[in-house]
Amino acid sequence: MNAPTAGPGSQASSPEAYPTGDRTAIRLHVYRVTKYDPADRNEHGHYVGPEDVDSDHGPVEAAYLASVAAFAEETGITHLTIREPGVTGFVNFGVDPPIDGHGLAGLFPPDLTGYHDGAQVPMAVALELVRAMLRDNGAWCRLEVEDRFFVHIGYDQYAYVGSALPCPHAVALTHQRGLFAEPINQSPYDPQLDEDDSARRRPADDAFWAELDVLISKQGAVVLEEGYLSNASRWHRVTLDEVAPTRTRLTPRARLLIWPDLSTDLDTALAGLPDEGSVEIVWQHPRGHITSLTVDETEYPALPAMLAEARAVLILSGYADERTPLMAAVMPDPDGVLRARWMP
Repeated sequence: MNAPTAGPGSQASSPEAYPTGDRTAIRLHVYRVTKYDPADRNEHGHYVGPEDVDSDHGPVEAAYLASVAAFAEETGITHLTIREPGVTGFVNFGVDPPIDGHGLAGLFPPDLTGYHDGAQVPMAVALELVRAMLRDNGAWCRLEVEDRFFVHIGYDQYAYVGSALPCPHAVALTHQRGLFAEPINQSPYDPQLDEDDSARRRPADDAFWAELDVLISKQGAVVLEEGYLSNASRWHRVTLDEVAPTRTRLTPRARLLIWPDLSTDLDTALAGLPDEGSVEIVWQHPRGHITSLTVDETEYPALPAMLAEARAVLILSGYADERTPLMAAVMPDPDGVLRARWMP
């Protein structure tokens, strides 16, 4: 759908509703905002002009931020919600190498409290998140106000902005700043394009925790993986007495995976490593803290020395399709509704 050119207050500025299965969504006016001149695209739509794919950390980057801010202001947006946030994982596909802190230093505490799915941030923080994504610093998230506004940052300095209004003034400012705001049908990062696994997404409700109690009663203890971000987890060894206090400390909308307990037989655990491929080593430090590290066969020889002081260890496959937890769920919101869109 091409964005209409009529200004705010006209009939064309009213967003169009359309069905999406179990609810009615709003069709937003979507723009691809880039520094790439459409005249320099070939017949397949691929850019073949002189611009490179890096952020200049200067006036062009500032133009992107000004454009996003202008679209938000014209839409009446002052805060944005963080959705599906993540940090750099074992493999990074960005043009630039990630930096320490993933571009989040100064925006959130070192433990990244406040950077989670569903967190609301003011526009000033949202723009700094956009900056970090444009620079490939390591952090990534969708930023949105449901049915009214979104900002998605893709690879190679591609930004996608959606608004319930056509935002002609923001489009004009974008062009004045030397960027291009092209109307498109849909952002390639639209969550509606994600695989719909909602039927498999179990809420971590009272029934889940009661089932976990039964499991721990049989096994004595389990390891709870708290996926508080994409590519980032916290690990908890949970006994029956620790279920309730652990539950209260979990990050909003975290993905929960339940694994067997750690083993104190390190030699046997290491002897079971595969001949090749990546694995995730989860180990308990002498003071009880649990961390993990992903390694491959080239790093196996260093593991005995690295784990010399470990109290216990758990070895998991480094490949998602080979990991089968004992239980899995996603934290619902305080009202009991499961709004997180990602899978556990």
